[in-house]
Amino acid sequence: MTYRLGVDVGGTFTDLLLVNETTGQTWKAKVSSTPHDQSEGVLRGIERVCGLAAISAEAIDHVMHGTTVATNTVLTGTGARVGLVTTRGYRQVLQIARSYVPGGLGGWVIYNKSLPMAPLALTIEADERIGSKGDVVAALNEAKLRDDLRALGARNIEALTVSLINAFANDTHERRIKEIAQEVLPGIPVSLSSEVVPEMQEYERTVTTVANSYVRPRVQKYVHNLKTKLSARTRSVKLHILRSDGGLASAKSAEDFPVNLLMSGPAGGVTGALWGAVQAGFPNLLTVDVGGTSTDVALIMNGQPRLRRETTVGDVTVRASSVDIRTVGAGGGSIAHVPELTGALRVGPQSAGADPGPAAYGKGGTEPTVTDANVVLGYLPAMQKLGGDMALDRKLAQQSVEKIGKALGKNAKDAALGIYNIVNENMVGALRLVSVEQGHDPRDYALIAFGGAGPLHANALSILLGSWPSIIPPGPGVLCALGDATTAVRDESSRTYIRKFSETSKDDIARQLQALATDAAKSLAGEKVAAQDMEFGYQVDVRYHGQGLRLTVDVDLKRLEKEGLDAIRQPFDEEHTRLFTFALPLEHEFVALRAVVQGKGINIKRQVIARGGASPAAAAVGKQQAYMAGKDCVATVYDRAKLKAGNRIAGPAIVMEMDSTSVILPRHHGKVDAHGNILIYPDAYKASKAKTGAARPKAAPVKARLAARKKAARKAK
Repeated sequence: MTYRLGVDVGGTFTDLLLVNETTGQTWKAKVSSTPHDQSEGVLRGIERVCGLAAISAEAIDHVMHGTTVATNTVLTGTGARVGLVTTRGYRQVLQIARSYVPGGLGGWVIYNKSLPMAPLALTIEADERIGSKGDVVAALNEAKLRDDLRALGARNIEALTVSLINAFANDTHERRIKEIAQEVLPGIPVSLSSEVVPEMQEYERTVTTVANSYVRPRVQKYVHNLKTKLSARTRSVKLHILRSDGGLASAKSAEDFPVNLLMSGPAGGVTGALWGAVQAGFPNLLTVDVGGTSTDVALIMNGQPRLRRETTVGDVTVRASSVDIRTVGAGGGSIAHVPELTGALRVGPQSAGADPGPAAYGKGGTEPTVTDANVVLGYLPAMQKLGGDMALDRKLAQQSVEKIGKALGKNAKDAALGIYNIVNENMVGALRLVSVEQGHDPRDYALIAFGGAGPLHANALSILLGSWPSIIPPGPGVLCALGDATTAVRDESSRTYIRKFSETSKDDIARQLQALATDAAKSLAGEKVAAQDMEFGYQVDVRYHGQGLRLTVDVDLKRLEKEGLDAIRQPFDEEHTRLFTFALPLEHEFVALRAVVQGKGINIKRQVIARGGASPAAAAVGKQQAYMAGKDCVATVYDRAKLKAGNRIAGPAIVMEMDSTSVILPRHHGKVDAHGNILIYPDAYKASKAKTGAARPKAAPVKARLAARKKAARKAK
């Protein structure tokens, strides 16, 4: 038998899920992360999960890994010293950038823009020029380039980026510069914009390629180090790294194009959440992944996570496909504080992380955190150990939270409840970004919470959003690792294609998309993915002619053949209306074409638990004093492993398991379904059809508005 391992490294814990590829049986483990060298935590986790499965590590043939190495490199500003080669006249491309300032009008006063990852002092100009149609306007001056590259080498650059104007149309000069750089600067990794993102718009192409160079040395070192250590423990294991768009990249691709990994860790959670929620029959979801350092949220509509063509980490935005995930600094380790200037309670974004961690961990941390607040509130029972083996020091948690209470003039319980409520509001703020601000009503969606701390906050978040039920999947603390293990190899190929709809045809678009698919499939073939296991998807970026904005539209080739370009025009108008409340009676224009190819993921055995009656009494293991909604109460504590399908858990209640803890508040109850999901509802809740089917229909109203506008436009003419 062979085994597949999913590994998710978080700021506080490293989660692992081992899958028997023949039977689909799973084993899970959780160990503390090792920030100084993440591979140490991974290897320690492998030892533990293999011990649980009673197998040798040599039986593992695939490791699927979600990592935050690239993300943290950008956030902490610890990337490589990057040199940049641009076309003559474009040396300040990163400094000019785009005139966007976050925060509205006030942003112009308080916004401090970070410095470019490739400083102006390390930017040189290549004397060359490619035309917009790919013609060579001016040949490359190689002699001058060699001198300039030597000067960069003398300034100790660690990576080199080449981004020339119009290189997306003709990459001849970029490839030649790479050849020269490898001669002049041996050992320095070179990233070409024509390979990283072969699309128009020189700033977006340049900043994306520079970001690739910035994180490349650290990612290469980490991946190489992990591969070496895995090889020493296993036989011929294959290592794949999770991409930001939810697919898998080979270790080689991850080393060469790490800019595609900036959302690697959170993407696994969305994949795992989708897998779990499908069992529960809820295709429309808000996902909430609460870890020790941050909370990641996303929206899934009709069983498909929403993707973005851009990835943002900190204030760096690059053009790389990613699941539309928003992150807020609100996790179990988020530190609560009361600034002297305002006297108002704040939570995060600073985090105690894994070392020293919350005060309750007993590792030397003294600052009050969200975890400490949950301990004081009684949401983490005295009988429970985090990760199965970490005992919590309740006295230290109490002492840390009392400092907040003293600053606010409140007792420890009220201070802890304040911390809990504020961190919930921070999470809701992130959830609004993926729902309300994109035209989605949260009440049309169920909420699925996971991560080590997600189930502690799920019930409260659903109250704030009106999103029911709150779904707590089995093994919520290792759901990201489950997503990593079930993800398939994925790649994409794209090209800029500026054409008005009247200047092209459905046949031309179909031909171009199929050619891109053939190109993307080559990398999967190199990973030994059989042709019959490849799934193809197609996308186009479209805008109104004369408009700067563009939206991505999925393309069904069969529908395109049948309906022509209306199969693209209509979905674009509907999406534009949903986002901005209007569509324009203007001609449509293609901007870019894209093909996505994905392999076949592994099937994990879907757990079906034993059936029981409505009473969960057999799973009760004790009582816990708790503080909920500003009142003392006694919560019944349950062992999740003993719950049966059909059990109805009345709140206040606390459900324990190895990797997480779920809280059910008063006047709410949890239903256990056939697959072990806990579905939390208000006691007075009345089910809505929108929850178990598609979100409330928007297509018909959109079409009606579009038809009315077109009719009005014709009358006006």
